[in-house]
Amino acid sequence: MLGIIALDQVTKIWIVSKVPFNTYHDPAPISVIDGFFYIVHIGNRGSAWGLLETYPTLLIFFAIIVLVIIFIFRKELMFDNLIMQYAFGFLCGGIIGNLIDRLLRGHVVDFLDFHLLPDYRWPAFNIADMAICTGVFLYIGYNIFMGHRSSN
Repeated sequence: MLGIIALDQVTKIWIVSKVPFNTYHDPAPISVIDGFFYIVHIGNRGSAWGLLETYPTLLIFFAIIVLVIIFIFRKELMFDNLIMQYAFGFLCGGIIGNLIDRLLRGHVVDFLDFHLLPDYRWPAFNIADMAICTGVFLYIGYNIFMGHRSSN
C-alpha cells in the first residue's frame, strides 16, 4: 500500500512540475508511442470518466468511508489470505493516492493517455487508478475462481 501511494505521488509531483496543465489536446501531449500513448497533465475533479465532478466533497467522504469500511471488515474480507492482502493493498493505496490529490489540489492529477482506436481515446488516468482497478480485479478474480474452495 505504501509503495503504491509513494509511486503515485512521485509520478504526480513529476507531472505537475514538468508538464504544463491542461495538455490533453494537440499539440501539447508528450508522445511516448505516437498515435497510441501520450503523457498529458489534466485535473479530474470527478471519479472515473469525470463522473460526479460537481460533487468533489462527496467523493472525498466516499473515499474515507470506503477506507473505514475496509478496515472495520478486514477479517470478513479475508485479509488473512495473501492475494486478498495484495488486493486491498492496491485498492487502499490507490484510494489514498487520489484522496491526497483531492485534499491538496482540489482535483486528481491524471497523466496517462491511451488512444485505443483512431477515433477513441481512453480517459486519462494515473497510477492510483491502475492500483484501484488491479485491487478490484484481484478481489473479484479470487472470489470467482478460488472463493468456492475456501468455503469447503
